[in-house]
Amino acid sequence: MDSELFTVFLPLTLALMMMGLGLHLRPADFYRLTLHPKVIFIALFSQLVLLVGIAFLICQFLNLAPIFAIGLMLVAASPGGPTSNLLTYLFKGDVALNITLTATNSIISTLTLPFIINFSLMYFLQTSQPVDMPAMKMMKVFFITLLPVSMGMFLRYYFPKLADKLNRPMRILSASCLLFIFFLALYLERHNFVEYVFEIGPAVALFCFCSMFIGFFVPHLANIPEKQALTCSFEITIHNTALAITVALSVLGNTAMAIPAGIYSIFMFVFAALLGLLISRRNDSLFLKKETAAE
Repeated sequence: MDSELFTVFLPLTLALMMMGLGLHLRPADFYRLTLHPKVIFIALFSQLVLLVGIAFLICQFLNLAPIFAIGLMLVAASPGGPTSNLLTYLFKGDVALNITLTATNSIISTLTLPFIINFSLMYFLQTSQPVDMPAMKMMKVFFITLLPVSMGMFLRYYFPKLADKLNRPMRILSASCLLFIFFLALYLERHNFVEYVFEIGPAVALFCFCSMFIGFFVPHLANIPEKQALTCSFEITIHNTALAITVALSVLGNTAMAIPAGIYSIFMFVFAALLGLLISRRNDSLFLKKETAAE
């Protein structure tokens, strides 16, 4: 059953989740790249370059075991998760921008993810030669990410009524699949989980905090409006951990490498929700002060 899960069910599950993301996307979402080039560049640069570098430094500074270091790098290399769109909506961010960032990030990651995986395997396992990532494994990442998103967009564009009907079921299915993949990773490593939490937990929490901090304050330094800065923070903090877990289990065939992503799944929602609540409370307080001053 384990081999069937790794080779068939997990990739199929993630493909369905990515297709659900595609059902939300239209060509117009990518047109927004020309409307907000500055904020999109900052968000993508922060996630694809800064965070990957920070994850590498955390692995070095905390002297993580090679398997966990690769797992953390896998989290850093994963694109923003579709759930970030929901948080952006709940806390009054720029939903359109978030959708554009998630879509663009997901497509770019099909190129960057295999490269970062290969670098991490080569560096942390201390091999003198690059670790071979067979073409079929690289194609597997493509088939479980970009292709399903494209199929979802195809349905959205040519069959909008069908896409609308599929929208809610796919959201429920995606949430269920995310929980299943998360608990599967925990179950497979259940005997060592407590030890893993103490060993990798601080590194994961630090990386999650850095993701949130960079996602919110780097746009502020570039004079990006707070609404869009909050959106960037959600996009950068909420990684597609389902992708990271599936790649670890199905592509790399290592359950321990999935543990950082499983633990990060918990931290990222807690950190992102706390940031959203903090900003919302502060904005409500400022609004009340303005009303009081006006009276």
